[in-house]
Amino acid sequence: MTVYKAMTVRSQIWRFFGQEDINFLLTNRIPRRLATRFVGWLSQIEQPLVRDVSIGLWRLFSDLDLREAKKTSFRSMHDCFIRELKEGARPIDGRSEILVSPCDAIVGACGTIAGTSLYQAKGFPYTLQDLLGDRDLVERYRDGRYVTLRLTSSMYHRVHAPHDCRVEQVLYVSGDTWNVNPIALKRIERLFCKNERAVVRTTLAATGDSVTLVLVAAVLVASIRLHFLDVLLNLKHRGPNVIDCDASFRKGEELGWFQHGSTVIVFAPDGYSLCDGVGEGARIRLGQPLLRLP
Repeated sequence: MTVYKAMTVRSQIWRFFGQEDINFLLTNRIPRRLATRFVGWLSQIEQPLVRDVSIGLWRLFSDLDLREAKKTSFRSMHDCFIRELKEGARPIDGRSEILVSPCDAIVGACGTIAGTSLYQAKGFPYTLQDLLGDRDLVERYRDGRYVTLRLTSSMYHRVHAPHDCRVEQVLYVSGDTWNVNPIALKRIERLFCKNERAVVRTTLAATGDSVTLVLVAAVLVASIRLHFLDVLLNLKHRGPNVIDCDASFRKGEELGWFQHGSTVIVFAPDGYSLCDGVGEGARIRLGQPLLRLP
């Protein structure tokens, strides 16, 4: 098949699956948890034929680009999914007044929290209590700031510290695995509050401010690995579970990764502000300015 024909086939496939009704049906009206466990198992098979076919299909359905990957060969599709990047591929903004993006992403809903209410998409609100499940955190982020960061399947899937900080607690909630793409976010109310997630509480070293990252899993991409915990957070690890910890990180240091990928929601107290260029639909990379400290 010529390159032109291959691109034409891919374009037709994207156009077909990009139709909202079809996309929603195929990614949500299926046994989501069963499909997620199956793909998790399949993606870690290291048999060369299975690996090559899996990565080939992944390329067909996405814009996967491996030119920035630290290595060029992979043991499995999962190994490719959680790939590291070449040294220096993501410069980290070192200014002390800047909270950087913890990952590569597309910015979803963002801005000021109205009391304790915020949005997953236009017209679809949810509350801090429903998502965080902790009254103390709810009060800390009342009228605060938030940014929703959506990772597509082809993106770099590791999550890093947004500032010099200490991770003091993780709340793990085992939930559903709805797709978290814009199509689903416009149809399923309180979607983030229904899905599996890890609420990672951090304290900034310089100011003592509380900044929280909520890592939300999704269909086919559940399971979260954090370096400072000795357990893989997945659908078998029933929650909610509160896991106390004490781990320090420098800005830009790796916290862990999604076994595949999904969404990171960043919460900061009142007084923080969005950096220039951070708005719905914007593409942002790990290490670029996200929020400005008071």
